[in-house]
Amino acid sequence: MALCALAVTSATRSQMFPDVPAMAEVIPGYEASLWDGFGVPRNTPAEIVDKLDKEINAALADPKVKARLADFGASPMPMAASEFRGLVDDQTKKWAKVIAAAGIKVE
Repeated sequence: MALCALAVTSATRSQMFPDVPAMAEVIPGYEASLWDGFGVPRNTPAEIVDKLDKEINAALADPKVKARLADFGASPMPMAASEFRGLVDDQTKKWAKVIAAAGIKVE
């Protein structure tokens, strides 16, 4: 018995599975990706946030780090702290709509 991937849920095809279509190719606008990021407490001084931002993005630009992440199927998305904050806000709104539409309740 063999498994056959029908699609990936990211907005574009996966680098690991370039022959597998993205759902967005069939359902425009569809996207359900995993992402990771670093967070700090709300009142962390700006100098510390800036330093972390610089160092994390430098690491993500390192070819060895990129290659290792690619081994896991991950694609780095370096961004400024303000951009990441926007991503978190957008994702929170997106999934809140899904949760409401599905009637999901905390038990």
